[in-house]
Amino acid sequence: MGPDPLTPAVQNVTDRTSNPFGMRPPFDRSPPGDRPAVFGYGDANADFHLIGDHPGVHGGADDGVPFSAPEVEPLRAVLREVGFEDGTRDEPVFEDLFASYVHMCTLPPGETPSEESYADLERYFDAELRAINAHILMPVGEQATDRVLEGYTTQRGRLDLEMASLHATEIRGRGFLIVPIREPAEWEDTEQEALRARLEAILGRDYRQTKGVATTVG
Repeated sequence: MGPDPLTPAVQNVTDRTSNPFGMRPPFDRSPPGDRPAVFGYGDANADFHLIGDHPGVHGGADDGVPFSAPEVEPLRAVLREVGFEDGTRDEPVFEDLFASYVHMCTLPPGETPSEESYADLERYFDAELRAINAHILMPVGEQATDRVLEGYTTQRGRLDLEMASLHATEIRGRGFLIVPIREPAEWEDTEQEALRARLEAILGRDYRQTKGVATTVG
């Protein structure tokens, strides 16, 4: 029996940008020669964790960088504006930001994850999220927002999963502050500015105290 693929996740000192904790996907359903998974990418000691659904929605199967689909460009523009992203489009440098997916494994074109495959990847996502230990979780889209609200807050039952209403709001969680983000491809004219303003407001205050506050409120 091989080593537990979750073991490296306990190590939070690394300068690796892609897959900093050495995660290995538990299954490979990608076409031959394709990338089996899009691993977490960015600053492993970040305070902000951007969370997407899967590579078929938000991209990365070609370059290994989460959120590289063309439809996500409005979001990437906000990240650059507030200082989270620098470098080139294909090889971005994320500062104080880590990006990953609820479902990191790639699938053949046109296929979507099953409930079983989401469940298979649950512990991998949770292990990486806790290893990063960010203060602010930013789920993008309905699937990721549902997963984050269910797993890391006590408020999922009190909230309608209406992304237009939840977009760029602040929700206290169990040790985290959650800022849901609507799918960038669906943004109205004001939603890019709303997210930029929200992130700048958080960055402008002592957000590092969020974890202590959220633990008692969430």
